[in-house]
Amino acid sequence: MTFDEFKASTSGDAPAAGLTVPLRALWMEADNDWDGAHDALQGQPDDNGSAWVHAYLHRVEGDLSNARYWYRRANRPASSASLPEEWEEIARALLEE
Repeated sequence: MTFDEFKASTSGDAPAAGLTVPLRALWMEADNDWDGAHDALQGQPDDNGSAWVHAYLHRVEGDLSNARYWYRRANRPASSASLPEEWEEIARALLEE
C-alpha cells in the first residue's frame, strides 16, 4: 500500500485488512478515535513502530512528558514537527518496512 492509498483510506469506514497494529492505530487516530488507537497499542512490543506511534498519540493528547518517554522507547528524538507532518512521517516509514 502506498502512502497516498493509506491516507485516502482514512476516509473509509474501517482500516484496510492486513495493516500492522501501528498503522491501524494511525488510521484510527486520523478517524478521530484516539482511545481506540491508544487501546490498540497497549501491550504491543516497542518494535515495528508501536512505540513511535504511542509517542505521537501522547503528543496529540498533549501529554508531552509521556510522549517523551515513548520517544525514548522508540529510540527517536521527540518530534517538533506539526502533528500532521509527524503523522505522515510515521505512516511513510511504516509503509516502507
